[in-house]
Amino acid sequence: MEEKFLITFEEEVPKYIQIANNIKKLIDNKEIKDGEKLPTIRALAKVIGVNNVTIVNTYKKLKNEGYAFQKVGSGTFAKRKDIVPIFNREYSKYFKKIKQDELFNIIDFAGETQSEVYFPIEEFKSIINMVLDRDGANALIMQEPLGYEELRKTINKEFWKNRLSIENILIVSGAQQGIDIASKAIININDNVIVEKPTYGGALSVFKWRRANIFEVNLEEDGIDIVAFEEILKKNKIRCFYTMSYFHNPTGISYSKEKKLKLLELAEKYDFYIIEDDYLSELIYESEIVHEPFKKLDKNDRVIYIKSFSKIFLPGIRLGYIITPDIFRESLQNSKINTDIATSTLMQRALELYIKEGYFKGHIGFLKDEYKKRYELMGELIKQELGEFVRFIDPKGGLNFYLSLKEKNITSKSLFYKLKSKGVYITPGVIFYRYPKDGDYSFRIGFAQVNEEKIKQGINLIREELS
Repeated sequence: MEEKFLITFEEEVPKYIQIANNIKKLIDNKEIKDGEKLPTIRALAKVIGVNNVTIVNTYKKLKNEGYAFQKVGSGTFAKRKDIVPIFNREYSKYFKKIKQDELFNIIDFAGETQSEVYFPIEEFKSIINMVLDRDGANALIMQEPLGYEELRKTINKEFWKNRLSIENILIVSGAQQGIDIASKAIININDNVIVEKPTYGGALSVFKWRRANIFEVNLEEDGIDIVAFEEILKKNKIRCFYTMSYFHNPTGISYSKEKKLKLLELAEKYDFYIIEDDYLSELIYESEIVHEPFKKLDKNDRVIYIKSFSKIFLPGIRLGYIITPDIFRESLQNSKINTDIATSTLMQRALELYIKEGYFKGHIGFLKDEYKKRYELMGELIKQELGEFVRFIDPKGGLNFYLSLKEKNITSKSLFYKLKSKGVYITPGVIFYRYPKDGDYSFRIGFAQVNEEKIKQGINLIREELS
C-alpha cells in the first residue's frame, strides 16, 4: 500500500472527512488517476489505522461529492471532479454578442454556420410558397412527433438509397438535440462513455448532465488511438462511444475506413454502441476522402447516427435526423417525444421539397466551390505566416483548422483576449476538453463567416500576437 494515503489526524475534524479530503487532493493533483481503483475498505482501514466504518463513510462522502463511483462486485474507483467551465460561459457571452450586435467590423474565426450571403433565400421562399399552396393550413398545424413522414421517406431515398426503415428515422432539432435524445435513451447514472480527446463541448455537457463516467482517448491523424481505446474496453464495461467521423470538431481529422471497421468490430466484441455525429461531411474538398460513415458499414446495428442540416443549410431553423438501431427504436422514440412534442412542421415540409426537387444537392455543390477557395487560402496562409508558431493537420474539408502552439509561451485563453481586443475572434482549445487545462495551447479558427480579405487580415493579426 502506497504511503500517499497516510495522514496525520487533527482532533477537531471527523476522521472520515480528513481521509476523504486527502483522497480528493490526491485525485485533483493526479496522484490518483481518473478511473483508478481505490484500496478495498479493509485494506485502507488497516494502512491508516482506523475501523472499517470510517472508510465506508469516507467512500460514501467521495461518491456524494463526485470524486468516486462504485462498480458492483469490483470496488470503488476514483473520479476526477470536472472543473466548472467558467470560461465556456464567458466565451458564449462574447459569441452571442457578435450575433446580436451584428458587428460587421470584426473578424469572426469562431462562427461555424454558413454566411447569410450564401443562404439561398429566393429559392427557399419559393419552396415555402409551394408548400403553403399545396398543403394549406396543414403545413402549420399538423404535428407528427417522430417527424414529417414524407421527409423521413425522402431522407431514406436520397441519402440512404432506401436501405433503411423509415421507422428508424427520427426528425430532431439539430445535432445537439440528437445527442441529448440518444443519451437519455441509452445512458444511465455511472454508465461509462468514451469520447475523443478533444471533442465537441456540447456532447461533453450532455454526458456530464447524465452523470456518466467519461473516458477520453487521444486522436491520431486517422481517428482515435485504437490501442488505448481497447485497453479501456478490457478494464471497464463501456456503454457507448461518441465520435465525429468526418472533419471532427475541433481537430478536423476524418476516420480511415480501417479504423471504422475495427471500432465496429470492437463494438460487437465488447458490447457497446457508437453515437456517430456526422459533422459537415458534405464539405469534402479532396477526392481522397470518401463519404462512408460508420452507419453505412454497420452490419450489427451498433450505430446511432446523427445528422444535422443546421450548419450548412438552416442555421436559424434547426433540423436534423437520427437513425436508430432496432434495439433502441422505442426508447429513442420515447426520448424524442418527451424532449419535444414535434419539430416545426412547415420547415420539415419545406426541407423535404427542397431536397426532392434537387435544390439541396445544387446548394451543397455551390457551397463546396465557395468554401474550398477559403479553405485553400486559409491553409496556405497558416503555413506561410504561422508555420513557425503552430502545427496542424490539414482537414481536407469542413470549415475549420485546429492549431497547436509549438511553444507554450501563451495560453489559448490569453490569445483569445488579446485578439478580441483587436476585433478577431478565435475558439480556444479549452472549450473542447473535459479538463479545460488540456486545451491551454491549442485553438480553432474557421472560415465560414469571413471573406478572403478578412482571412488575410485575421491571420496577420494572429501572427503579430504570436511573434
